[in-house]
Amino acid sequence: MPLTDTELDAAALSLFEAEMNLAVIPQLSRTHPELILSESYEIQRRWVKYHLARGRRMVGHKIGLTSRAMQMASKMTEPDYGALLDHMMFRDGQTIPAGRFIKPRLEVELAFVLKADLTGPGCNIYDVMRATDVVVPALEIIDYRTDVPRSITDTIADNAASGGVVIGGRPVRPFDVDIRWIGATLSKNGVIEESGVSAAIMGHPAAGVAWLANKLSDQGEVLKKGQFILGGSFTRPVDIASGDVIQADYGPLGAIGVSFA
Repeated sequence: MPLTDTELDAAALSLFEAEMNLAVIPQLSRTHPELILSESYEIQRRWVKYHLARGRRMVGHKIGLTSRAMQMASKMTEPDYGALLDHMMFRDGQTIPAGRFIKPRLEVELAFVLKADLTGPGCNIYDVMRATDVVVPALEIIDYRTDVPRSITDTIADNAASGGVVIGGRPVRPFDVDIRWIGATLSKNGVIEESGVSAAIMGHPAAGVAWLANKLSDQGEVLKKGQFILGGSFTRPVDIASGDVIQADYGPLGAIGVSFA
């Protein structure tokens, strides 16, 4: 049986309050075993509205599950997506309060800053490249606001597990480098924990952005000029805690350095 409007709103509010109070809640898939993907995205949209009502701004989107291994682990055949809000953005060199998150982890990504609207259907990587102003190194802080293990419906409702974004390194024009072959290492406290190459993101990091433009077009939405689109991780997540010092080295694209306190 589909969730009622009241149940959808209550689920969104419970996730919002869990984030605000740093208090983990039971998985929505346990509270509502009948929960389906479309309802999870509707809960996510209502979660965004709770933030917007408190004066926050939507600044972009994130894409997750861009690797085949992660899709298989989540029993999915496509990526997922979430919203990026202004309070989630951090800068290179910043000391980030670890206490803002419940159990944070870091992933290495590339982000696309759009200079033109981008919409589907039929959007492809060339459309994404033409619509992109710059590509910039980024780290995503992922966090869970519900108990584990989680189903994909739990993850999507919980804003695709997004908690924050760190921007840094050297922005580049999309055609100035081969963005399929941007490599990076992720170090924690001086030890390299992860490494990867951007071609691991669906074969081309712009492919996820094209997928998102096409997916949102089904709902009458577009990726807007000036928005910031996280294209998906090309490393496994690394656990972080207070006291950790992080360095992500993107070679010719520079580095991102942050600490958690």
